[in-house]
Parts: sequence; C-alpha cells; structure tokens
Amino acid sequence: MNNKKQTISPTDLQALIDKGEQIEVIDVRTPAEFRELHLDIAQNIPLDKLNPDAVVRGRKRRQSEPFYIICRSGSRGMKACKEFIDRGHKHVINIEGGTLAASKSGLPMVDGKKAVSLDRQVRIAAGLIVFLGVILSWKIHHGFLLVPGLIGLGLTFSGVTDTCGMATLLSKMPWNA
Repeated sequence: MNNKKQTISPTDLQALIDKGEQIEVIDVRTPAEFRELHLDIAQNIPLDKLNPDAVVRGRKRRQSEPFYIICRSGSRGMKACKEFIDRGHKHVINIEGGTLAASKSGLPMVDGKKAVSLDRQVRIAAGLIVFLGVILSWKIHHGFLLVPGLIGLGLTFSGVTDTCGMATLLSKMPWNA
C-alpha cells in the first residue's frame, strides 16, 4: 500500500469474515452514534479522540495486517485513514459507504439506543439559528440579519472544505459523549 487511501466494500468485508479472517474495525463516529447502530466487531474511537500511534501500539494483531475504519457514510472514515497514513501507518482500509452501507449489505450489526445523528444535529442547529436571526432582525434590530448570513457562510465553507465546525462543536456536547 503506497501511501494511498484504500477502501473495501461491505460485501468484500463480509467475504473476509466468512473466510474466517479476524478483522479489526475502528468506528470513528461519536459514542452516541455508535450506541445507536454499529458493526458487531467494531470498537469505538471517535475521530476527535483518535490517536493513530496509540491505536497501532495497542493492536492485538501483527502491525503488517490491515485494519478497517468505518463511520456513518465514509467521509469521517477517509479522514481517519488519512491521519493514519500521514503518521506512517499504511495498513488501514476504509469501509465504503460506512455503517449505512454495511447495514444495507447485511453485515452483522448491533442495533441499540436511537440517537439524533450528528448531521441532523447540524441541520437542526443551523436552521434554528437562521430562524432566530431573522425573527430578531425583524423584531429587535436589523443587525441580527448578520447571524443567518454567517451561518450561510459557514455552511458554504463546510461544503467547500468538507469540514464542519458546527459538527465538531456539537460532537463535544454531553449528549454526544
């Protein structure tokens, strides 16, 4: 693996499991998302707490054997893989489509306590802040129109850079711990 991010489909992952391979999977979603639904063989290490060197040191298997990263849809998983690769750990593979695709493909899942996903939390928070900004600008002072404008700018930045400051902030809230 030459410093390229590699992926595996849920179907191919199932084939490895069916062959009896011992698979290590790290789920990089928030603990609340993990409790809601996760692969039965996954361990949870949230992306914001991920320390690639510590993970590799703590592995039960040989360092040269691959391990797998999963998130909700693949985006955070790719970020986690990049962190490992940037630290020189090249035996890391992202599971395509994340937990959504794994669940649809029939991989064994643990279905637990339902939670509001981080993506939904961002949409709810952004919508409420925009709504409040408009109401406050209408009732109190037109300067409050700056609030929805800043949210729109933040969402545009998030789309362009594939990072989300609001998601990072919300992931640290107590209900997501």
